[in-house]
Amino acid sequence: MSPSRAFAITSRLALATSILMFGLIVIGSVVRTTGSGLACPDWPLCQGRIIPPFQFNVLIEWFHRCVALLVSLLLFATVAWIVTHRAVRARLGGVAGLAVLLLFVQVLLGALTVWKLLAPQVVSAHLATALALFTTMLTTALVARAGVGDVHEDPAPAVVPARAESGSLTPLFAIATSLTFVQALLGGIVSTNGAGLACPDWPTCNGVLFPPMQGAVALQMLHRFGAYTLLAVMLMVLVRTRRVADPALRSGGGLLFGLTLVQALFGILNVRLGIPVWLTALHLGVATAILALGVTLTFLSATPAFTGSRAPRPGADAPGAPVVA
Repeated sequence: MSPSRAFAITSRLALATSILMFGLIVIGSVVRTTGSGLACPDWPLCQGRIIPPFQFNVLIEWFHRCVALLVSLLLFATVAWIVTHRAVRARLGGVAGLAVLLLFVQVLLGALTVWKLLAPQVVSAHLATALALFTTMLTTALVARAGVGDVHEDPAPAVVPARAESGSLTPLFAIATSLTFVQALLGGIVSTNGAGLACPDWPTCNGVLFPPMQGAVALQMLHRFGAYTLLAVMLMVLVRTRRVADPALRSGGGLLFGLTLVQALFGILNVRLGIPVWLTALHLGVATAILALGVTLTFLSATPAFTGSRAPRPGADAPGAPVVA
């Protein structure tokens, strides 16, 4: 099999794993908000059975475990493919090893979540690891997709000046992505500690703009301050990308800001509506989508093969022909 095809299949496997993992993260939110975390009080079985009783909360937790099993199988299939293809292994072997390590940690935290009776610190660590694993698999898909193009390129292709413009955005995209990760995790901590309605109003908290930073109120306010900071950073991204030459980065910057605005609206509605299950799941889903977009744009801005900024190879294209990316 050619290296190009091996990279292409790796990218598809990793992307499929990432999409399924996205769904798993959202389902995990539903498990938490419906109080289904201990509907299966044992692990790996559920109430001592492989197929548990057909009860609402039990089925939610059991479905969560079934999807987690599918994610694990697909991840192992992706890693096995990487390991058994030399060209892919040379580029992605380290990332594949990290994914397996994170998966084992995640499985252990899933079991501890049940054994420790939903201890907030364990549940929060479970979410943090899920987001890290999701980011790792998405990065695997992006790197593998870049590998498809690289095997067709010259060893040292020239790069046009537009590459420097795109690359200068990489730190800003990385900061926005990191803040999104922290904010999503902080939201999980607020939820697991029962602080979602510690401030039942907005923009004030219990009638004041700056309440005493104690207990659940402190967690809720930290989450709000994080949201304001993230919005400010995303506004910077929007301004910086409005005139960038690369259309993917330009539209991506606008989409990042738009999704963050929507996310802020969902956060406000969560408080106003008393944290409904459907809205909480949607809130985490949009946060994960922003994280995915941030990772993608960070990679695109740092990778000339994706920005469309490779210069044409001598003799490869006629004058005026589009640049091959």
